Amino acid sequence: MKVPLLDLKVQYARIRDEIDQAVKGVCESQQFILGPVVAQLEKEIAGYCGSAYAVGVSSGTDALLISLMACGIGNGDLVVTTPFTFFATVGSIFRVGATPLFVDIDEKTYNMDQRILGEMLDRLPAERRRRVKAIVPVHLFGQCADMSPILEIAGKYGLAVIEDAAQALGAEYRFPSGETMRAGAMGQMGCFSFFPSKNLGAFGDAGMVTTHDEELASKLNLLRVHGARTKYYHDLMGGNFRLDAIQAAVLQVKLRYLDQWTAGRRRNAAIYRRFFEEKGLKEVGLPFEDTPRHIYNQFVIRLPYDRDGLKTFLNDQGIGCEIYYPVPMHMQPCFSMLGHRPEDFPVALEASDSTLALPIYPELEENQLMYVVDKIAEFYASKKTSKKSS
Repeated sequence: MKVPLLDLKVQYARIRDEIDQAVKGVCESQQFILGPVVAQLEKEIAGYCGSAYAVGVSSGTDALLISLMACGIGNGDLVVTTPFTFFATVGSIFRVGATPLFVDIDEKTYNMDQRILGEMLDRLPAERRRRVKAIVPVHLFGQCADMSPILEIAGKYGLAVIEDAAQALGAEYRFPSGETMRAGAMGQMGCFSFFPSKNLGAFGDAGMVTTHDEELASKLNLLRVHGARTKYYHDLMGGNFRLDAIQAAVLQVKLRYLDQWTAGRRRNAAIYRRFFEEKGLKEVGLPFEDTPRHIYNQFVIRLPYDRDGLKTFLNDQGIGCEIYYPVPMHMQPCFSMLGHRPEDFPVALEASDSTLALPIYPELEENQLMYVVDKIAEFYASKKTSKKSS
């Protein structure tokens, strides 16, 4: 049996006519850059996230970059984030001339550990602490970080909060007050990626920044077009961060189905849990749900040993799987100037060595999910047998 990590062809086949019609409309208009289609998508995404404004940009990476620029973050500044994330989170901090301050992750959620965040900022020398300008919590794998204490800490030190929500469109967080908010609507800005493999994926690169702040929204709109309010008259040093109309048209169609697809991902996550329990695979760590709506952009399990061996075995059995992320950011060669040791962030390091993402896309059939769990059980049963015989 074949169980790919993701099969976008199945998704496209079901909405082909709507997508083709939307793209045809853009082609007939010959208005490819920004324009009314992009403006309408921005309105719909803002409404979906519960934010006042949304600004379409060229990618999730550029969403992070332009958000840092809008906050005026640059040379000599420090930005707090986690070492267990996609490269763009940290790369964008470096690209504006700032330096990342890493905070280790929570061992259950893989998101920023807010207790370590508070302790780290409290013990920073006052002069260094004044250089800290922002916190970038990452809503990893489709689950929101623990935002209530993060926002409280940010308020204490006067820091901007830029949510890296690239994997979490539609994810929800419940505050102690009982109020529920969606990813991208809690900090000063939220950054989204519409890379094709995301839960809402374009037909290429695309991204979005959400905010409640009218002034920030205006600045983002300016920055994405080279800082020019009027053509050839540049108020700011911006860049080419524009979302094109074809991608916006595709995303508009797909957004209509997003809640249905999210329900499918959550259903598949529940089926996985049932099958793992039935197989007695208690040694396999399943995703921890700490929020009311985990959207399962990835279904990431933690393995007791030989993660890489399991990955190879599953691939050989026709099962797609992926390691997110094999090298934490503090150990990336291009960031060696930071001088970190592997053990500086032990939880992130351990997660890099032991986690594996399984297929979770909504079109999967129950027998495919059963096949995945059966093969994982087969792999570990063979390991136990070989240990006993030796």
